[in-house]
Amino acid sequence: MKITFLGATRTVTGSNFLIEAAGKKFLVDCGMWQGKAETELQNEESFEFEPTEIDFMLLTHAHIDHSGRIPKLYKEGYRNKIYAHKATCDLCTLMLPDSRTYSRNGK
Repeated sequence: MKITFLGATRTVTGSNFLIEAAGKKFLVDCGMWQGKAETELQNEESFEFEPTEIDFMLLTHAHIDHSGRIPKLYKEGYRNKIYAHKATCDLCTLMLPDSRTYSRNGK
């Protein structure tokens, strides 16, 4: 098993972990970076993995620092399942359209 910490290390924002095990790759969270302007610029950076190679995703909860880059993940080709509690999905339906993860100008 290999775990790659891609966010929420040395900070409390941008939760994103890539796990590779048993021939599968999956994400735990895909969160938005929040805080100072230089921190938030990380939302526009490319992922450190190929989104189309991810087999599935686990979303721990709806907070934007755990879910906010899901629209970017989808825009870059991810089409597999996201596993989450129903309440988390309900909240994300309201939150993610406002997450502004495509770019600073909303694209």
